[in-house]
Amino acid sequence: MKEKYCISTLFLGCLLVQFDSSVFAQDSPWGYRCDGDTSKCIKEEATDPLIQTSFAQCKLTCNPYGVLWPKPTSVSLDDQVVPFLPSNVTSAVVAPPNVASLLDEAIAIFIDNLHKNYPKYSQDMTPRAGPYKSAANNHILHLDITVTNSDDRLSLHTDESYSLALATNGDVSTATIHSPTYFGARHALETLSQFTEYDEPLHALLIITSATIEDSPVFPYRGVLLDTARNFVQITDIERTLDAMSANKLNTFHWHITDTHSFPVYLTSRPEMTHYGAYSSREIYYAREIMHIVEYGRIRGIRVLPEYDAPAHVGNGFQWGPKEGLGDIAVCVNKEPWASYCVEPPCGQLNLANPKMYDVLGEIYSEFVNFFGPIDLFHFGGDEVNLNCWNTTEEIVNWMIENDFGLSEDSYYDQWGVFQARALQLLTTANGDQKVPGILWTSHLTEAGRIEKYLPSDDYIIQIWTEETDPIIGELLDKNYRVIFSNYDHWYLDCGFGAWVGEGNNWCSPYKGWQTVYDNNPIEIASRYSTTFDPALILGGEAALWTEQADGEALDSRLWPRCAALGERLWGNPAHNWVLAESRFIHHRQRMVRRGIQADRIQPQWCHQNEGLCYA
Repeated sequence: MKEKYCISTLFLGCLLVQFDSSVFAQDSPWGYRCDGDTSKCIKEEATDPLIQTSFAQCKLTCNPYGVLWPKPTSVSLDDQVVPFLPSNVTSAVVAPPNVASLLDEAIAIFIDNLHKNYPKYSQDMTPRAGPYKSAANNHILHLDITVTNSDDRLSLHTDESYSLALATNGDVSTATIHSPTYFGARHALETLSQFTEYDEPLHALLIITSATIEDSPVFPYRGVLLDTARNFVQITDIERTLDAMSANKLNTFHWHITDTHSFPVYLTSRPEMTHYGAYSSREIYYAREIMHIVEYGRIRGIRVLPEYDAPAHVGNGFQWGPKEGLGDIAVCVNKEPWASYCVEPPCGQLNLANPKMYDVLGEIYSEFVNFFGPIDLFHFGGDEVNLNCWNTTEEIVNWMIENDFGLSEDSYYDQWGVFQARALQLLTTANGDQKVPGILWTSHLTEAGRIEKYLPSDDYIIQIWTEETDPIIGELLDKNYRVIFSNYDHWYLDCGFGAWVGEGNNWCSPYKGWQTVYDNNPIEIASRYSTTFDPALILGGEAALWTEQADGEALDSRLWPRCAALGERLWGNPAHNWVLAESRFIHHRQRMVRRGIQADRIQPQWCHQNEGLCYA
């Protein structure tokens, strides 16, 4: 049967193309056999097409973990499947009212993901004639979900565990989900969606007939950082990033929303910030958009963590101070030669000598709390302060002398420490006097001999962005600091491209492949430096995409599927390396693409269909 389909194009309107569905009604000459020794699907010519195992069925049932990503803590999967259609889903929910409404949203996303796994041409076709057609049309997938806790906001203490039992009786497959919290139940729905695959010969989805899973994450913090200040990223691109994160059970979107380059956040109290600091009137985030992203993430099991980086990494957006009678809120803004005053152009740091600076900082925090609240964490940034900016600014030098602070290097570090203490208090005040942990990047202030003086371990979490060989890792853990790993030698995703200042490659080259991302084990790294640390101090990790050379057009390919490798590392912290994960990883990349994520190709499709033959 030949049918016509409309493909929307930007300039040509509707382009009619012809699709011959009869081609797919023919039996494929190929079948798949599960090799029990290697858990790989072996492609071979089918001797009897009527009893051949399809690629979809083999992938679902051959590996002990099926095609699940990240792999669960404990799993038992059946080797039988049944066909069904994504429209045949029913549900029953037992949960507190606020959680029940969230679960309605999560179930809708689950069903939408089933449809995305079911190609468009198949939605316009009935399942293959014969007993399969009747079975697929009549089969029901029923969701029975119970959540006991009313907690609907993620924190470092949220229980994200869940149990999932799938059983098939006649024409009904029942998925029974139990979780203490909404977030665990949401994770269970993601896992359940991965029990299904589209079977091309049958023109239907297949689902495993029975399975039992007990699952929970190793680390409570599993993050992705996106910088939207160096280059603006549209809200729709951020939504797609959150969709992909939810597919990988990553739970923290770290929004590095401002920097020296631009201030794209519209503040009601200080509209001058975007007037001077946004790249254009079209590249601004308004309160309603930020709040939308916070809620969009919450439904998908993700906290949206704001970062207001200071006292360095500020500049453009602050030029209005003198005109408003407040003096210079920031100094060294766009100062040249930039290499003398900052690590990359343009320069800028807050003016420690101007008390009005703290008034403005408090206003910024108040609006951030309103945008992102209620908050359980806040990121202060706090790295890459260049003392040469402060000690060459006449106003600051005179202020240091007049107050008998001195002009030594340590004197400036003292005032940096005073700034950080005041910043924490300003945030606490803005947050209704509720103190939350502050996150800081490793910096000169976190070094041995300084950190305990300026940064109490009860108040701060330290995010490690230096190399895995940095001895500060052991010192932080031995001093009882909670840490988040983002060591750039494994988890900086902007590395490995041409330099954007000068020539050659950028500073953190080479490129970090998914294998490098996967094999970065925080517990293993920490164990090299300390044998007495409390593993609970390692909250987790985060991959970072700094956007000097990326924007929305490059976003998906920079993040995915490498952040999927991060997802499995931080969910289960597997004892093995990337090799045992490769076949599931390649398949999961395909699944993300079907969901609309433009993830990079890892291998030719031939390798996907001929497992184990693309080896080094």
